[in-house]
This record gives sequence, structure tokens and C-alpha cells, in this order.
Amino acid sequence: MIQTSKQRYREFRRVGFVEDDAGAQAANAQTAAATSAQSATPINHPRGAKQRSNTKKPYLREYIAWLRPFFGSLAIVFLLAVLTGLLSLLMPRATMYIIDDVLPNKNAALLHRVGAALLAIVVVQQSLDWLRNWRMATLNSRVLFRLRLRLFRHLLRLALHELSQMKTGGIVTRLMSDIDSVTGLLQMAVITPGVALVKIVMVLAMLLWINWQMAVAAILLLPPIVVLNLFSIRRIRPIYRSLRRDRSEIDGRLVETFGGIRVVRAFRREAAEARRFAVANHTAIRKGLLARAYEALVGAGWGLLIPLCSLLVIWLGGTLVLMDKATLGGVMAFQMYLMMLLMPVSSIVQSYGDTQQALAAMERLFDTLRRPVDKPDRPGAIDLPSAARLPGARSHLVQRLEIENVTFAYPSGQTALSEINLDVRGGWTVALVGSSGAGKTTLTNLVARFYDPVAGSIRLNGVDLRDIKLASYRQLLGFVQQDVFLFDGTIAENIAYARKHATRDEIEAAARRANAHEFVASFARGYDTPIGERGVRLSGGQAQRISIARAILADPRILILDEATSNLDTESEQLIQASMRELLTDRTTFVIAHRLSTVAHADLIVVLEDGRIMETGTHEELLARDSRYRVMVERQQRAMREATEPASWFA
Repeated sequence: MIQTSKQRYREFRRVGFVEDDAGAQAANAQTAAATSAQSATPINHPRGAKQRSNTKKPYLREYIAWLRPFFGSLAIVFLLAVLTGLLSLLMPRATMYIIDDVLPNKNAALLHRVGAALLAIVVVQQSLDWLRNWRMATLNSRVLFRLRLRLFRHLLRLALHELSQMKTGGIVTRLMSDIDSVTGLLQMAVITPGVALVKIVMVLAMLLWINWQMAVAAILLLPPIVVLNLFSIRRIRPIYRSLRRDRSEIDGRLVETFGGIRVVRAFRREAAEARRFAVANHTAIRKGLLARAYEALVGAGWGLLIPLCSLLVIWLGGTLVLMDKATLGGVMAFQMYLMMLLMPVSSIVQSYGDTQQALAAMERLFDTLRRPVDKPDRPGAIDLPSAARLPGARSHLVQRLEIENVTFAYPSGQTALSEINLDVRGGWTVALVGSSGAGKTTLTNLVARFYDPVAGSIRLNGVDLRDIKLASYRQLLGFVQQDVFLFDGTIAENIAYARKHATRDEIEAAARRANAHEFVASFARGYDTPIGERGVRLSGGQAQRISIARAILADPRILILDEATSNLDTESEQLIQASMRELLTDRTTFVIAHRLSTVAHADLIVVLEDGRIMETGTHEELLARDSRYRVMVERQQRAMREATEPASWFA
């Protein structure tokens, strides 16, 4: 019977995996049950996993092709492993020689010489084995570094909607644990089975040479056990694939939970989040236990095989010794060789099981690497100098930005913009106004080429943006986003993120123009003050001004201000507006602001609604008409007057 998520949670709490909190559970039981029900999944094989495991994708072929530059190092490791295996074959043969020839003749001198030779062989064997392990570790490190770097660079260039589907936790899982597992394929799928096959051939030859009847009897025991093991292991791979998917979702939820810890605490959701986390982990643990059960079955098979083989050698070998058809030394050597045969066979079967985990990770890795990068440059795309630079001063780099019949829809199919037409002259400030969801941010995203229109075109100085190399075009852009993002570092590092080699004087000058210098100087460490993850040690207004200073330092030709002053108090906003007037000079700027007083001096105001342009003009032109903009201005002015009156709604 499949348990509900709430039953699983109670059982998990009973065995001590989670702490009891009766009060919190009573307060959040109804919401938690709904939340848990969404995340609960059956613990059996995931639906559709079997069909996917039968889909033949050339993942291994891709992986082997990617390893081609490392074939030389792989060959050395393989050669060292083969040499180590050959040396290990000498010990049973020497044992046979000592028992059958040296001891019966009581030749002590020969015994000492053989013992010394075996000791030397063991030293050489262990030295080669150490060298092989070192070379393998070095090779794994090189592969891991290059593969992780390649995936990281690819992720940086993926489309934004692709990244949003993965979530932050899923990205971390791919970059860390998946890469670790895939790197292990070198050992599990290449070195271990390759060396084991060579060793099996050599050991079988020795077994048949010693006594072919005993060798045939021992070999007949292997196929049933191997078939049983393969039957069990084939069921492990879908489980591990589903388990990795679950862990990726858990990682993503963890990032969200602690990223929004203030919201969690504000709405008293600690117990509900703990319950959801416990249920998700319970599901993952039970899937892991199911995989471990199959692995235990494999171990039990080998645990049965080894005593059977030993019993067979003692019984059949002893009978042949009594019949003078075998020697005692031969039986002892046969026993040692048989164990040496079982070890590589076990290694192959075990590596097959381990490979299932790595293959699940490899599928996710190469599925990600197969995803097309975001807006690759068209053939023949040109650099900015030939596309946008005009004779004359640098301020004329952007002469004209034309948006013609642009329509855009998100991958979900939702249309965000329809038939947008704008002709923006270089150096203009364009204010985008409208209600939430009107398409203001989407339009600036198209200007920044975070997305491309599904119809129509955006042209810079008469050249379609898609015909300009993306990296070259992005050099023109500067951003101040509504949701300010600062990195965990110092104030100076965050401002200098716009220009890697900026001097301290340039950083300070940018901060002064953004009216950030005064509060930065008030800190004991000044510009070397750590601000914490996402700038948590700064107020909203301070973080906003650091973001503006970063944009000022970038010295962009096209500036996008998305709610740039929305998080500032009135005094700070006035300071920013004063510095912005200087910043906007000779720059083409797109400003999004709900406070219409901040865009009164714009060269062009664009009123958007439901993804369409309703009207355009200057502040004075739109106020002179019976326009939507005029209604919006009057509504905000009335709201501001009411805000200065006593707040009667408290009564």
C-alpha cells in the first residue's frame, strides 16, 4: 500500500528523523497536507523510467568522443594496470612450484631465492599500482576540471527560460555531483572492465593449464550468478535517475527556502517547510533503499558463489589428488587463481552497477550540453565598430534605435507584446509607463537582447540586432534592475563588477555620482566593507545606489533603468534624480517607473497596456490631450495628496 505523504512524515518522525512540534503541526496541518500531497510520489520505479531507459541515445559515444584528447593518458593507465595484473599471476604459480618441487626436496636455498624473488615482485607490483592510481587521479582531476568548466560556460549561455526551469539547486547538482559521477566513468566503465577482461583471459588460461576438468566445473557456476546480478542491476539505473531528479528538486527548494527565509518566518512557515523537506527526503531515501536492496541482492549472489567455488575446489581437487591426477600445489594454485578470476568478474558486475548511477548523471549532463545556447551569432554577424560606430564623437555611437512591428511571446505561449513600433533617436530618454504586466520590462529585455522578437525587428543604426555579435552589442548596455542583485563581496568589488580593471578613484567617482559615497564613507572599512550574500548588510536604498554606481562605472551607451528609484525614500530619490540628469546626457536610456514624476523630463513617454502601445509623446503633449497618461498622472497626484492627510483607515 502506498502511504500518503502525511503518513510518511508521521512514520519518519516516529523513528527519529524529524523532531516533533505538536503546536506548529496543529497550526499548519491543513496547509502542510496540501503542500506535502503535491510533493509526494510513489516509491516504486518512476513512471516512464523504463521507457526512457530503453531509448538508445549515444551518450557513451559522446562521452568517449569528448575523452579523445585524454586517450594517451588512458593508454598509460591501462598499460600500468595490465602490468600489475600480470605480476599478480606469478604468486599462485610460485606457490605451486614451492609446494610441489621445493618443499618435497627440502631445498632451503632455493626456497629463500624464490621468496626473495616474490618479495621483489610484490614491491614492483605495488609501485606500479601506486603509479597507476596517481596517474588515474591526475587524469580524473583534468577531466573533472575541463568538463565542469565546459558545463559552466554552457550554462552561462543558455536561454533564460531554460535556466529558470532548472532552478538554482538543479544547476548546482549538475555542476557538482553529476560531474563527479560522470568523471568516475573513466574508472568504472573504461579502466576497471578493460583490465578485468584482460585478467580474466589470462587467469582462465592458467586454470585450464593446471586442470581443465576443475576449470570447466568452476566456470559453469559463473553464468547463473552473473545473470541474476545483471537482472537486478538493470533495475537500479531508473531508480538512480529518478533519485537524482528528486535530489535536484530538493536542492532547488532548499535554495528557495533559505533565500526567502524572511518570508518563511514572517508567515510562520518553518514547520510546514520542515515537513515538506522531510517528506521529500523520505521519498528520496526510500528510493535509495530500493536501489540498495537490489545491490544487496548482487552482494548475496557473490556471497553464495565464493563458498561454492571454494567447496568445489576442495572436493573435486582433493578427489583428483587422491587419484594422483593432480598435485597438492596445483590445487592450491587453482584455488588462488579461481579467487583471482572471481575478483575481475565481480569488478565488471560491480562496475556495471556503479556505472548505472554515473549513466543517469551522464544523461542529465549531456542533455544539458545538447540544449542550444541562447541566441548564437548568425553567420556573418558583425562587430559593433562596423555596425554602430559613426564618424565623429563617441557620444554618437548610438544614432538611432528602431523597433518595427515587434511581437513577442514567451515559450509558454503567452503573448507579451504585439506590434510595437518605436523610433528612438540617440541620446533620448524613453519612459515606459503602464500598469503591472503591460509589457514594460519585456520591451527592455528585447532591447537588451535577453530575448529576440518572434516577429518584427529591432535595428541599431539601421542594422538588425541579430546581425550584430551579441557580445559586441552587450558592451553598449548598462542595467539598473528593479530587483537589485549584489554579489557576496565588498562594496568596491560590486561597483567594479561593471569594469574589471577599474581603479579605486574611478570606483569612488561612480559612487559619488550615484550619491553613494557618503554612506559608504560612514562604514569603518569604507569601500572594503563586505556586504554579504545579495547585499543583505545594506538597506534597500543603499543597495539600489550601489547598483546605480555600477551602471555609471560601466559608462554604457544604452542604459536601462528598471524601477531604478523605486526602493528609495524621497530624499534619496531626489539625490539620484540630480545625478541621473548628468548620467543620461548623450546616452540612449529606457526608464521604467511607476512614479510618473520621475519621467516628466523624458524625451518620449510610451504608454503600454496589455502588450500594446496606447499612446506616445512628451509629458506636456500627453497632458494636453485627453490621454491615459493624463489619467494616470491625475490619479497619482490625488493619491499623493491623500497620503499627506491623516490615515483615517486606521480607525
